[in-house]
Amino acid sequence: MDSLNQEKLLSVLKKRFHLHVYRHKDIKWETIESKIINQPKLVESLIKMEETGGEPDVFKIDGNLYFIDASKETPKGRNSCCYDKESRINRKKFPPQTSAEELAQEMGISLLDEHMYLELQKIDSFDLKTSSWIKTPKAIRDLGGALFGDKRYERTFFYHNGADSYYSARAFRGFIKIGE
Repeated sequence: MDSLNQEKLLSVLKKRFHLHVYRHKDIKWETIESKIINQPKLVESLIKMEETGGEPDVFKIDGNLYFIDASKETPKGRNSCCYDKESRINRKKFPPQTSAEELAQEMGISLLDEHMYLELQKIDSFDLKTSSWIKTPKAIRDLGGALFGDKRYERTFFYHNGADSYYSARAFRGFIKIGE
């Protein structure tokens, strides 16, 4: 990444950080910035999160700091993807170009699991009109299913779908744990 992209990214992240201080109480921007600088892989992943509409911001969950997609609705640049590579390859009609897990891996991020998604929704409201794939336990995935979540009626819901399904209103939220 060239320094201009990193500088732009830092400016966007700093502005978002200060607009939403309730997401990361008692954390100073300088602490976060020092963890980003000189980490090209982290910068590259954050740029990809930003470019795909994720609007990453800092969240403190279970005492750990994370960059998590904070766009109000599921990131638009990641929609219309099924859950994973296996489901994409095995889809008989109209397979999507990619899957949530494949794209997350390319971006250097991880899918939120049920716990993180619930904690995120306690801090702010997301996916009020859309839904997001979440990390699915192996037992469910082995049966052909995958999980997704959204928030309706001021409550977070989890649902299931065939892992090979995909919709324009469903993408995924990702995270990166911020190192010590």
